[in-house]
Amino acid sequence: MTDAPTEPRAGVLGLSYRQIVAIIALINAFVATYLHLWKIGKAGTLACGDGHGCAIAQMSSYGWFLGIDVALIGAVGYTLILLTSVLGSAAAREDARGPALALAALVYPAILFTLRLKYGEFIVLRTFCPWCAISAVSITTLGVIVALELRRTRRLGSPP
Repeated sequence: MTDAPTEPRAGVLGLSYRQIVAIIALINAFVATYLHLWKIGKAGTLACGDGHGCAIAQMSSYGWFLGIDVALIGAVGYTLILLTSVLGSAAAREDARGPALALAALVYPAILFTLRLKYGEFIVLRTFCPWCAISAVSITTLGVIVALELRRTRRLGSPP
């Protein structure tokens, strides 16, 4: 029988920060994949609500970056965040600093990219896409959680 830890793991509801990151990334990977599949004609109609803001945002020049669909970039990015957080949640690495640094390297540039997209959506296009808003809130939330995880691993003094 192993001894139970004397302190609860950092996180919420018994989940570690990395596990929370994985859940958020999984949901957003599905959403981004759905938007990409819609954009390439493989997902039927776009569920967006009134105003067609999603279609306007998706089909604008802001829906592409260097010739690549922004939704595809999101799907790949969120999948990388998911994989990094799941691998970093393994017992042997749950307190290692390396996975936290890798998550920061993925999430913080994504926040800057999201700011560019929100500028395009709100200021240039003057529209609103609920799916894009979900992603913006999610990536911002991930930024906060990753900051907490970086602080946690720094306090532990764990090697990368």
